[in-house]
Amino acid sequence: MILRRLWEHELAWSLRRSPVTIVAALLTLACVAGAVFSPWISPQDPFDAAALNLNDAFKPPAWLPGGERAYALGSDDQGRDVLSTIMHGARISLGVGLASVFFALALGVTLGLLAGYLGGPLDAIIMRLADIQLSFPAILIALLIDGVARVALPPASHDRIAIPVLVLSIGFAGWVQYARTVRGSTMVEKQKEYVQAARVIGRRPLAIMLAHVLPNVMGPVLVIGTIHVATAIVTEATLSFLGVGLPPTRPSLGTLIRVGNDFLFSGEWWITVFPGVALVTLVLSVNLLGDWLRDALNPKLR
Repeated sequence: MILRRLWEHELAWSLRRSPVTIVAALLTLACVAGAVFSPWISPQDPFDAAALNLNDAFKPPAWLPGGERAYALGSDDQGRDVLSTIMHGARISLGVGLASVFFALALGVTLGLLAGYLGGPLDAIIMRLADIQLSFPAILIALLIDGVARVALPPASHDRIAIPVLVLSIGFAGWVQYARTVRGSTMVEKQKEYVQAARVIGRRPLAIMLAHVLPNVMGPVLVIGTIHVATAIVTEATLSFLGVGLPPTRPSLGTLIRVGNDFLFSGEWWITVFPGVALVTLVLSVNLLGDWLRDALNPKLR
């Protein structure tokens, strides 16, 4: 019964009508499954230095002359299987992207809800901060926060706290769009009769915001969050490619592309090309899903 209701739901019906979205959903599921289950299904553990053999470095993909079946997509300069590094790297990239989106969503929704419902000086302060941040590119904000954290924290702890710093950097760079969206929706919702009725019966502002206003402003936020996942993954890859993200010992897709770029013109193109293809596939499929979700939740397009 539950499966039948899900199958007949408007979102499921909209998904079935879009072959592009179905392909994007399948690619996303494949990428997420490969990343989540990489410790168990990857051919090699790229973090196990004892299992690596430098004699297997720079092996080409299996279908090229000199390739081996054990290295389907070739090996890198340390003898690591490229397919395994991609799966483990996607696990880190997805984790950082999702965590930073959740952080940005929580911060932006909270500030937007307070600004839209309470108004006054608090609204002015939050929106002026948002305007100031919007005058700078998001990648610059992330670089600034990451740089400040590296200067303020002891050098010995940089590698250990690299992921939390990345999450905070990308999250702080992306909270504005959530805050502005929620603020606008909240200003509309608080004028409606059900909110006024809640005020009349004596409900506190915090209870009204959480129980009545918040559920009615989350639709656009979910769409933004889906698209922001792809943006966060690209931002993490960019920071890692620039050398200010994750260290080589904890490779993400961006780190793999940066490392492989050093060997691109010496003939070992697979070290950087395959991680790049994986990054493009993941980001494009998530973006297509976000576009579909935006159209599916828009009543004007039904």
